[in-house]
Amino acid sequence: MAILAVVALAFAASSLIYSQPRVEKAADTGRGAAPTLAAAQTIRVPESIEDVQYSFRDVARKVIPQVVELDVTEVVQQPVARMQSPFGYFFNNPQGNGQTQAVPQEGIGSGIIVKRSGNLYFLLTNNHVAGSASTITVRLSDKREFKGTLVGKDARRDIALVSFESTDDLPVAELGDSGALEVGDLVLAVGNPYGFTSSVTMGIVSALGRESPDSQQTFTDYIQTDAAINQGNSGGALVNAKGQVIGINTWIAAPTGGNIGLGFAIPINSARQAIEQFIDKGEVEYGWLGVSVGDAPQESDLPGVARDLKIENMGGAMVMNVFRGGPADKAGILPGDLVTAVGGQAVKDSKQLTMTIGSTPVGKALDFGLVRYGEKKTVQVKISARDSKDEVAASGNLWPGLLILRVTDDYRKGHAVPNGVNGLIIGAVYDGTPAAVAGLKPFDMVQKINGRDVKTVMDCYRALNGNGSTTFTVLRPDGSGESTEMTIGLSK
Repeated sequence: MAILAVVALAFAASSLIYSQPRVEKAADTGRGAAPTLAAAQTIRVPESIEDVQYSFRDVARKVIPQVVELDVTEVVQQPVARMQSPFGYFFNNPQGNGQTQAVPQEGIGSGIIVKRSGNLYFLLTNNHVAGSASTITVRLSDKREFKGTLVGKDARRDIALVSFESTDDLPVAELGDSGALEVGDLVLAVGNPYGFTSSVTMGIVSALGRESPDSQQTFTDYIQTDAAINQGNSGGALVNAKGQVIGINTWIAAPTGGNIGLGFAIPINSARQAIEQFIDKGEVEYGWLGVSVGDAPQESDLPGVARDLKIENMGGAMVMNVFRGGPADKAGILPGDLVTAVGGQAVKDSKQLTMTIGSTPVGKALDFGLVRYGEKKTVQVKISARDSKDEVAASGNLWPGLLILRVTDDYRKGHAVPNGVNGLIIGAVYDGTPAAVAGLKPFDMVQKINGRDVKTVMDCYRALNGNGSTTFTVLRPDGSGESTEMTIGLSK
């Protein structure tokens, strides 16, 4: 079986510009006529199947001038190549040991003109195209070139904004609504694959809501398309049949780096608000709830947990831990709560919750639908700004800082848990948190909390969510098949 490689379509991205095209019949400039910046910016809606060809011509004429080539230079550190020295052997000095030199590396990608302010134009592209570039050259479809300047970048969504100056009236892309896409919709990809400028390919929306294999990019999902996109298409436009940009081409899955019909684009709705934030602040501002979450526990993955918490067969995002002093903590959200809705919209899993909160404006208050101890509740939370370096996550403010599981027969066999031991076990303890500071460790078997027997996960959360300190009585395996009883206290 071939192993698919994830390939960023670097090194550049295409630019978008806002405009409202008239829907009317465009003049046919003839088969093979090259689109220019002066080409008509109108789109014809086909009335018959025979007219589809002409509508594609119209889309190409409109979009090609809005998508640029980005030629970038990135300075990378490479090991210094040194001549072999006869003294290296005697002094134990490996040739080139630890020494590096700055080497310029050239790349190509695409960008979309998305905004104009006076003589300043702004291009939307990928972070992996322009985010680390030392020089950026913007090349229009008519070969004119301009010096580009990085305005802002964001690795979480893999987007960046580049500006350049021109006194000419250049076309700005019309941004569509990626939320209105459906599987099967016709789309065109525009970019500069392998340096073949202003290339247009056609396909359909193959799937929606795809996840990135990059664990850092959790604040967007992806449009999957079979429109041919390759390296150099990064940052280029994915457009609908009206010529509206509905995605930013970003990566492909391929065994050899070439297109096999598995291309992925960032939905334009995910990047739209970042444009103004880049211009105003130089970075994207993300909403922050102040919790660590996981998907609603399923019997196949975490036996007995959902039953204990009375959330069987429910979707949502389960709150595992809460950052003390954070928005959720201030609003009264507790560890063990299941978030089922935000702002009146159902939450199906933890990824959706993360994306929803991340795109929420800082300072906005949202109603959260919860299930706590089997009962429905609603709390209102005022969203704060996420720290750009995630310093909050490393501060030790996570309460309680552990994961509680039930002891099952399968778990007992795999971890040498004695037959007489039932109930709960510590599945994970996070560094620097109260649980870690107190001395709790993974595989500790919970016998009592605050002197009372605990049998269910709900018992544990009720105790942790109470006032004051929490005392755990646990059995800790000592490696010899025996266990030692220990009493450990946690303080909020």
